[in-house]
Amino acid sequence: MQILYTILLYLIQPIIWLRLLWRSRKAPAYRQRILERYGFGKGKVKPDGILVHAVSVGETVAAIPLIKALQKEYPNLPITVTTMTPTGSDRVKTTFGDTVSHVYLPYDLPCAVKRFLNQLRPKVVIIMETELWPTLICELNKRDIPLIIANARLSERSAKGYAKLGKTIRHLLPKITMIAAQNQVDGERFIQLGLPSTHLSITGSIKFDIDLSDEQKDQIKTLKQNWQLNRPVLIAASTHAGEDELILATFKQLLKKHPNLLLILVPRHPERFRAVEKLLIDSRLTYALRSQNHIPTDQTQVVLGDTMGELMQLYGIADIALVGGSFVAHGGHNPLEPALHHLPIIMGEHFFNFAIIVKQLIDANGVTINTEADLYRTIDKLLSDADLQKEMGENSYRILKQNQGALDRLLTIIKRYLS
Repeated sequence: MQILYTILLYLIQPIIWLRLLWRSRKAPAYRQRILERYGFGKGKVKPDGILVHAVSVGETVAAIPLIKALQKEYPNLPITVTTMTPTGSDRVKTTFGDTVSHVYLPYDLPCAVKRFLNQLRPKVVIIMETELWPTLICELNKRDIPLIIANARLSERSAKGYAKLGKTIRHLLPKITMIAAQNQVDGERFIQLGLPSTHLSITGSIKFDIDLSDEQKDQIKTLKQNWQLNRPVLIAASTHAGEDELILATFKQLLKKHPNLLLILVPRHPERFRAVEKLLIDSRLTYALRSQNHIPTDQTQVVLGDTMGELMQLYGIADIALVGGSFVAHGGHNPLEPALHHLPIIMGEHFFNFAIIVKQLIDANGVTINTEADLYRTIDKLLSDADLQKEMGENSYRILKQNQGALDRLLTIIKRYLS
């Protein structure tokens, strides 16, 4: 199976190139730095340190507290952070600058993986969440380099998919040094697939271990001073195609009863910024672009968040948060970021990426789950009831604080392999 997998991966490379070219039509960064995707990172990475891999923006955001803690704990060890997407790459560069090395993780081809590891020679490799690359896993195992899957999760649907691989997955999982799972349910799924129980640790989710930096607090304070908002603010964050139309239609309904409501609309991917702006034009709503640093006036109805790396600051000036990716079958995005700001949270029915976390928030009345049909009613109810807004916001924040500590448990595991 490993041989067949490798042959197939080589055969589909032309398709991968075409896909990169296609995606580069809207995001030119996809046709840049192609050699990095084949392990040519010489001169861009520092050897004999720590490798942290976060596939895209969500995993990168989750990894930020871990990387900062590793920098503090091991100031003399170089850290390399890899991603697979330009948006993840941008977040690494924005957050860490030149304090870490950054390249794309190479494709899972033997020649590329070996070339990359020969250059990097990591003491330990940490992969965020669940990215199981067979060639990388086997090569790390051959070289006796510890591999930790951090903040690991495995949905029931994903587990069924891996189970179809039979002996292949059972042969692969024992080669992983440690899986630090977010919860016992996900951990048991890994064991059922063939992971030895000695290779499993339940650490909780490090997504709870977030906080605002002093810089972010200052930026939020400055935004509040500059915008001088004396009106309710609804933020719709990390939206996907199909959601913006729903949100704008609902927003226009809300304006009839709440004419001073301001919407901050933040698409998930930068290649969609212009398409969403066209929706705003077609909807005949007055809007301002965040990228142009326009201060919204009393006549501004929508602020389009067409920048990267500012979502946490924008949450800080909102009253109600709608988390995207959940009104389409994408699985939802992180509800803990608005929870950090004491916000009541609205999500759709597709939240399987954060199922355990969302259930905790639902049970605490910090999140309300909505269909498209009842979205207007829910937002209207929150806008009309300040006490309910505050109660739900405090509930979401309480769940966030109660579940912190996973980062310390994860660092304890990592120390075993760096001592």
